[in-house]
Amino acid sequence: MKKIISTVVILALVLSLSALAFAEGETYKVGICNFVDDASLNQIIANICSQLAAIGEEKGVTFEISEDNCNTDANVMNQIIANFIADKVDLMVGVATPVAMGMQAATEDNAIPVVFAAVSDPVGAGLVDTLEAPGANLTGTSDYLDTNAVMNLIFAADPEADLIGLLYNVGEDSSTAPIAAAKAYLDEKGVKYVERTGTTVDEVMLAAEALVSDGVDAVFTPTDNTIMTAELAIYETFVEAGIPHYTGADSFALNGAFLGYGVDYANLGVETGNMVADILLNGKNPGEVPVMTFDNGTATVNTDICALLGLDYDTIAETFGPYCTKVQPITTAESFDDLA
Repeated sequence: MKKIISTVVILALVLSLSALAFAEGETYKVGICNFVDDASLNQIIANICSQLAAIGEEKGVTFEISEDNCNTDANVMNQIIANFIADKVDLMVGVATPVAMGMQAATEDNAIPVVFAAVSDPVGAGLVDTLEAPGANLTGTSDYLDTNAVMNLIFAADPEADLIGLLYNVGEDSSTAPIAAAKAYLDEKGVKYVERTGTTVDEVMLAAEALVSDGVDAVFTPTDNTIMTAELAIYETFVEAGIPHYTGADSFALNGAFLGYGVDYANLGVETGNMVADILLNGKNPGEVPVMTFDNGTATVNTDICALLGLDYDTIAETFGPYCTKVQPITTAESFDDLA
């Protein structure tokens, strides 16, 4: 009888502790650092904040969010992270690979939970042991790009293409694996390619002009934040030369690229917010929370650019259809808010 009573008491205690993983009225401090001001990453942060606000209202708790942007400056990034630690945040969110790596290094001793967002290759960057079991104090969401799928679209639209331009920042971790995959694809297909790189907007503009001079039939860029930031400054260069720019995110297409292929960054932001809440409210160990990946099957085609290239959107959508889960239109704007 005593054993049964003890078991009941223990079970009741466990259920009680579970229910008290968070208390109504509690405040959680979250520090978010963005790598650069661009449409995709801004969209992620907006959706993290709105999702946490919704969860907070539902659960009766408050997420006090401190948000900052290092604009690709490593020294500024490290200072932002140090400020978060000094402010005793309960969790940090690192948007893009460099920020996630900075937070990883800064939390080795204090073990503050870190949730990253939009990291293309978390394993390759050394952030996690595996996607299923990250280990340590980090987990997050990945915007892994299926490069072969983008290559398939290029040749579906232009089967005779025989010179492809690869435009990226050689220093961005998010570009390393996709560019290697693109080269392997093109080598196997026997198609030539030329690489042009840049680390600043001015350098990217020069690289774009060089690709036009090279006579490429199409240009490929992965989820590269440097090129994303420069897209508004280079898209006319490609359009005037009749060259379609195929890229790794819908925000490129928003800013003037012919096509963006990849994840829904709004949804990625929502799921990142859910992950933050799960760790803080339910006491989940980040090292045991699997990294979340997403379907890369959506092709976003800029209808303005389509027309300027002399292409019919409906025909293009039909051509791309067999290679995507969805084809959707977009028009040129500086931010997604401008489309509303």
